[in-house]
Amino acid sequence: MKKSTIQLLRFHFSLFLMPVYWFALSQLVHINWWRAVIIFIILHILVYPASNGYNSYMDRDETPIGGLKNPMQPTKQLFNMTVAMDVIAVTISFFISIYFALGIAFYIMASRAYSYRKIRLKRYPIIGYATVIIFQGAVIYWLVYHGSSEALYMKASVSGMIAASLLIGGFYPLTQIYQHKADATDGVETISYKLGYRGTFVFCASVYSVAMLFLGHTFLSSLMFTQFLIILLFFLPILVYFFWWAAKVWKHTDAADFKNTMRMNILASTCTNLGFITVLILNHLE
Repeated sequence: MKKSTIQLLRFHFSLFLMPVYWFALSQLVHINWWRAVIIFIILHILVYPASNGYNSYMDRDETPIGGLKNPMQPTKQLFNMTVAMDVIAVTISFFISIYFALGIAFYIMASRAYSYRKIRLKRYPIIGYATVIIFQGAVIYWLVYHGSSEALYMKASVSGMIAASLLIGGFYPLTQIYQHKADATDGVETISYKLGYRGTFVFCASVYSVAMLFLGHTFLSSLMFTQFLIILLFFLPILVYFFWWAAKVWKHTDAADFKNTMRMNILASTCTNLGFITVLILNHLE
């Protein structure tokens, strides 16, 4: 396999999307661990990397992108690999349930519509943003909750699904903040581009605040008071870095660069993952 193909699949980027998986799992009392493991593989080893690869194949970036400072140029092999990974993901998904398989198929179609040159939802700030937060947030939350539950529940907490989308929505514009010039050259107007540097931070802080309200409702309605306090403690370093970075950007927009963005992503995903994993462990030790 070509080095560029492996690089552009960006397997490590799955870390940034992993919190929704652990969040959904932490809300389940009875978990089918075999299905939970299979779902983890489907999402983080197949679906997310294939989505990354397809996006790189369409964009052919020459400037830094999420998780890669110096992206290589894609080849036809990358496209073929993304198709194969998608087919495998949907096929395996039928072993979870037909509803899970349909959900994965819809996620893949939305991801392709986001990047495909003749549709390219990413060109539109509101539609592109909504597509990302709905599918990477609420849809993935429901799929994990449904597929990992012992009884294959068809209903998941509405507040949990909203919280999942808003958690993605509170950080996603920050991943675009260093790409304004590159996106504009490619004819893409992201929500971060429309909001501007300062507006992006204000918007993300607002969305994140609402996300915390829904997250609190999700935990407290299930009488998980201690667990919610644990989540707040793990989120504290994220807020500290966020406001420190915002202050730097407020003074000099040059601080809205790839390096600081990746630091934000790594810190946010690591703390959020650890928070939900800790809650999951505590729930099953009680």
